[in-house]
Amino acid sequence: MMKTSLLAVAMIAMASAGRVASAGGQAGSIGVGAEYQVSGLGGASINFDEGKFHFGGFLGYYDPQGANNSVVVVGGRFYYHVHSTAMSDFGLGGSLGFANVPAGGMPNNNRDTFVYLEPGFQIRLFLASNVALSFDGGLVLGLSDPRKDVGITAQGIGGSPPFDTVGFAGGAGVHYYFF
Repeated sequence: MMKTSLLAVAMIAMASAGRVASAGGQAGSIGVGAEYQVSGLGGASINFDEGKFHFGGFLGYYDPQGANNSVVVVGGRFYYHVHSTAMSDFGLGGSLGFANVPAGGMPNNNRDTFVYLEPGFQIRLFLASNVALSFDGGLVLGLSDPRKDVGITAQGIGGSPPFDTVGFAGGAGVHYYFF
């Protein structure tokens, strides 16, 4: 009887010490992958998930053939999770991105910097406990030069390819989380 009681106490202690399993939004986890904004800016990214919200940044480099025509993009994002399940979350927030491109889209030594502010939403779907696909939507507020171009749209504005999207646009990403 004593062995059975000790076994029962040990099993209850182990069961109560464990955490509830959750697929995503695990506080303190770091995700690495790739992500793109609604405007088309994006690249390699890193996310920090704090459970109730997540934030991160991205860095991209695009160099088509030709001289002096490389594009450098950098940005960050923050989403507060208004609803979460074991396999997904829905967040409200947005992102801010910068693109440094050749002026006028032509190879030369002059450069323009485009700024994209994107308030919106993000849905993350966890395919496994540490692999997430993300889908973004929202409004693109784009500024290339306050004296020349200002735009408010649901698609990318101005700039040279790949930032001159036409029609419906959305953002997407994939991240692998370490915890």
